[in-house]
Amino acid sequence: MKFTRRALVTAAAAAPAAAAAQTIAAPALPAKASFARMPYVYLDSGSTHPMPLGARAALEEYLRYKTRDGRWTGYSMDAKEKAVLEGFGALVGAAPDELTFIQSTTMGENLVLKALGFPKAGGRIVTDALHFFGSFYTYGELAKAGMDVVMLPMTAEGRIDMKALEAAVNDKTVLVAVSHISTTNGFEHDLKTVCDIAHAHGAPVYADIVHGAGSTPLDLRAAGVDFAASSSYKWLMGDFGLAFLYVRKESQEKVARPWWGYHQVGGRFVTHVFPYDPQGLTPADYGYAAGTDGKFAMGTTSWTGVVQLEHSIGWIRQVGVPALVEHRKPMLAAVQTELRRRGYQPMTPHDSRSPLVAFALKDARAKLGDLLDKGDVRITVSANRFRVSVAAFNDMNDIDRLLEVLPKAPPA
Repeated sequence: MKFTRRALVTAAAAAPAAAAAQTIAAPALPAKASFARMPYVYLDSGSTHPMPLGARAALEEYLRYKTRDGRWTGYSMDAKEKAVLEGFGALVGAAPDELTFIQSTTMGENLVLKALGFPKAGGRIVTDALHFFGSFYTYGELAKAGMDVVMLPMTAEGRIDMKALEAAVNDKTVLVAVSHISTTNGFEHDLKTVCDIAHAHGAPVYADIVHGAGSTPLDLRAAGVDFAASSSYKWLMGDFGLAFLYVRKESQEKVARPWWGYHQVGGRFVTHVFPYDPQGLTPADYGYAAGTDGKFAMGTTSWTGVVQLEHSIGWIRQVGVPALVEHRKPMLAAVQTELRRRGYQPMTPHDSRSPLVAFALKDARAKLGDLLDKGDVRITVSANRFRVSVAAFNDMNDIDRLLEVLPKAPPA
């Protein structure tokens, strides 16, 4: 693999240990062979991560199964769902009975809010400006409904100040809601510290882990997180329509059932309305499934999503999340160092280990959109900022191409 001299020198200037980090990284990285050959430099996996070729092959096999193309024995979707939940749990530090399938991260957050009785229950919610910006609407509506919603600002360094969090959380606080890794700039919350602050006042913690699961070391139980959710189309390399909800065992009995779905049913199920049924006073007698399923599960799950994730989560675990972190360090250091040198306004802390790095630039989309398209480089470009995402298949040549395409100074 050819690495260009300029990108390597830039990375070395920012991180003397970068060369060692490359040596430590798993031999499979950069994982070019595990993904399709793309017609451009793709540094936008934080928006939608490309599917591994192995996941595509697994989907093709599933489609043959669904079309009954041949005789199929031993192909069990129940087994695949079990493997995916166990694999995801291993990535984020959760037991399988603390997890259930849902549709999206946003659904998970809303289910938690409903299970906690908001807005009717009242009280204070503390969140921050680096939480998922789509949730600004959610908490804005809760504020309109009478809840006391406090949103902590981002510091000049692109962080959330823990002293400000301590000052905001009080005995009236009923929830602290944060993103483990911010979609805006890649800032990583120390979830243990967040939970210690919240729990000292009896408040639970919800964490959006969509940018942490599969990309960055994470242990929800060790940190003390009460609730968490993650879609699968980002660093888990899955697709839209399948996500995970985590509810800590100790929190499961403290919340109400926010909705009713037949996957919540467990134990003995006996109907009383059909021929030969035993008589009963109700249409059916039933119990509840154990764990998070019994409170939050709904109905059918995206089987295509399960099939993809069985492969991709297994691939991530085989490579190892720490190896992924080490692999991207020199590339992120190169972006941080060179763009800061050129005068771009950083939004991401220099010591960040997440896969995202962002810069503020007024009218970024208008100033950079055409340049990036013509240069065959794909990153996230918003109205007044841009974000670079580094994945398992990226290498220093990709970073070098990005640095060639971006203007040598912030466009006026």
